[in-house]
Amino acid sequence: MLRNARIEARIPTQDLARARRWYADKLGLEPTEEREGGLRYEGASGVFCLYASAGASDGSFTQLGFYVDDVEAAVAELRARGVVFEEYDGAVNGIMDVEGNYPSKGRGERAAWFRDSEGNMLGLAEVVR
Repeated sequence: MLRNARIEARIPTQDLARARRWYADKLGLEPTEEREGGLRYEGASGVFCLYASAGASDGSFTQLGFYVDDVEAAVAELRARGVVFEEYDGAVNGIMDVEGNYPSKGRGERAAWFRDSEGNMLGLAEVVR
């Protein structure tokens, strides 16, 4: 029944206007569509929406991931925009080598994580083939 359904991620915000500014200023993203209480963003191969919510994620897990061709360049560019990356044991310059992956995606990833203005955990990943 859902095999052919379109999938979109939903990210909660306590302050939608603040989140909109953060996603524009820090990530360079503008919504492609908006409605009262929500913003829709479209990427090359995916969609996510920010929505006003009384609830909030605890930020202890990745809620949204962006795949990039060069994670080091993406981290450098985002840092220049003021994005603060999480630091984990084993990470070098905020980037961690992650072993294992789905076979169709390669053998691993180089990844980095950061929080948005609402405390949601976002990730960047470069596939290692």
